[in-house]
Amino acid sequence: MSTDLFNEIRVLEDVNSLSKHEKLVQGVINAIDQKMISRGDMLPSVNQMIKEFNYARETIVKAYKDLITRGIIESKNRRGYFVSTDDTGQHLKVCLLLFAFDTFQETFYQSFRNHLGENVHLDIFFHHNNPQIFETIVKSIKGKYGMYVVAPIPQPESVELLEELPMNKFLMVDRFIKLKEPHSYIVQEFENSSYDAFAALADRIKEFDEFIFYFKPSSAEPDEVLKSFKTFVKDYKVKGVLKNKYEPGSIEPGKVYFTIHNLELWQMLKDTRSKGLILGKDLGILSHNDDNVKEIIFDGITTFSIDFAEMGNKAAEFVLTKTPVKHVMKTELFRRNSL
Repeated sequence: MSTDLFNEIRVLEDVNSLSKHEKLVQGVINAIDQKMISRGDMLPSVNQMIKEFNYARETIVKAYKDLITRGIIESKNRRGYFVSTDDTGQHLKVCLLLFAFDTFQETFYQSFRNHLGENVHLDIFFHHNNPQIFETIVKSIKGKYGMYVVAPIPQPESVELLEELPMNKFLMVDRFIKLKEPHSYIVQEFENSSYDAFAALADRIKEFDEFIFYFKPSSAEPDEVLKSFKTFVKDYKVKGVLKNKYEPGSIEPGKVYFTIHNLELWQMLKDTRSKGLILGKDLGILSHNDDNVKEIIFDGITTFSIDFAEMGNKAAEFVLTKTPVKHVMKTELFRRNSL
């Protein structure tokens, strides 16, 4: 197998338009296309390639890195380089690691996927805010992709894990955590934007007796939103109530309900209808993260949110151009019937 691969590379030695590293890359691609090597096969080590072609180590390493970026081969720690696909037509292999596949995450994904184009291979993973799952995934993807787009868990342990990834091929999305090395990010800001949304709705909130926020400690919910809620109810002298979760059937008139979770929102709306209450009059509901459904149901649910489709487009643009980016998405308030 190595002999066939070496021969394919030697065929290109007289092609003056190709650099040495490009000859190595094209030789591997040609060998795959001609079925000389296939997915799962181990490639010659860097030392073997040096011995065979007398190329500089940096040249061979650059070629292998180029093939990894394109998703054609992968590096396995202490084991070497392996063919990862028989599809040599793809130009880039991208890893996308998100919290979960909620509605707004799907909006981000669809926009991201569409903007990348057909020649990019995309693998998507979910960590569900579970540190063990997050660690396992990050360690398993290292060295296998040309670009890494990651929504991190905001905890100190995430820093060391993420810094094992190549920062020039890394994009942080959704949540921001500070890393030691400079890196690109396209993220949300939660504390000031949440407070501004509450403040803009203060007159409507004060028409009701209580402002109830369902917040689960040690969950995927941003702590900054909790902080802004506490500051708002104090500054505006609103009766604020914190609860861990919404209990089905507990909806009452005279209150404003705020939840980040769509499943809680759907249950609230179901209970509102079953009890014959009028949303926006008998009670108010505020939701986080906008989508098309919230614009339509019950004549509209009031939300504050970033544009997840725009975030997806911006993330894809970074992947395609590799232009460093440091961008905080703008949060907008969408005032509708529910509050």
